Amino acid sequence: MPTALQQILGLLIMTFVSPALATDTTRTQTIVNPTALFDPAPFGYSHAVIASGSKRIAYLAGQGGANSTGALSPEFDRQVEQAFANLQAVLDEMGATSDQVTMLTIYVVDHDQSKLGPVTKAVQDMFGAALPAQTLVPVPRLALDGMLFEVDAIAVLD
Repeated sequence: MPTALQQILGLLIMTFVSPALATDTTRTQTIVNPTALFDPAPFGYSHAVIASGSKRIAYLAGQGGANSTGALSPEFDRQVEQAFANLQAVLDEMGATSDQVTMLTIYVVDHDQSKLGPVTKAVQDMFGAALPAQTLVPVPRLALDGMLFEVDAIAVLD
């Protein structure tokens, strides 16, 4: 149980520090690509992104390649395009932009090198030079039959 002095100090901290934090609306993102590592930009991602100054973080559920009716194209490239369109729709609904995304996790069924091209293109088309950190996870299958691709994201909101 806190002492009276600890309670008073806690109230003072909340009184003087909390308003300053509550009014801090600055947000910065710093891309970190150490020179000791290879340059990941040509492959559509950054090694790390530091987000600071924000108070809200959005965790976006995995978006697959299903269209608005739930139909899945049998083509991998088309599912990748649709999944990123779906991701953009979620960001739009939140009032967020792609430059607020700091992390992507990508899941690819039966991954091989040939699938990197469409994935890299989709990431670069959506994020430009503000490439988020990214992890690609090869998987044997996803939630639905015929689902070949899924992407989830973390975004720092203002």
